[in-house]
Amino acid sequence: MTKDVLVKISGLQFAEDQDSGPVEIITTGNYYKKNGKHYILYDEVQEGFDGVTKSVIKVNDDFLDVTKKGVTNVHMMFEKNKKNMSYYNTPFGNLLVGINATDVKVNETEDNIDIKVDYKLEVNYEHLAECSISMNIMSKDTKDFRI
Repeated sequence: MTKDVLVKISGLQFAEDQDSGPVEIITTGNYYKKNGKHYILYDEVQEGFDGVTKSVIKVNDDFLDVTKKGVTNVHMMFEKNKKNMSYYNTPFGNLLVGINATDVKVNETEDNIDIKVDYKLEVNYEHLAECSISMNIMSKDTKDFRI
């Protein structure tokens, strides 16, 4: 895997009494591997807000760790069969989120990392949705590189 990567993140929530739809971002980022863990760094821009949110994804076979700093601030841990709590700081206020990952899958090849996480999301101790997040990290140097 090269340092320069394409990051694609797709999420889907299945909330009761609400229409659910996929959310997707595609951006460029940087990749490195240290002590058996993969690190992906990228910036996000939120429509209607000045500034960027710097995001860091740390992943191995057992967990997904997402840290965001900027317009929104959060540190979320996705560990299979373990509930993790975190404060999600947004421009609209703070939320206490609970993440209970039911499945974490990581598939790695020479130029690609696929991550899929299924989890239950709580906000302020109330179940909000069943969620799924998929990530694809692809080396820009791969022959299959496409946007």
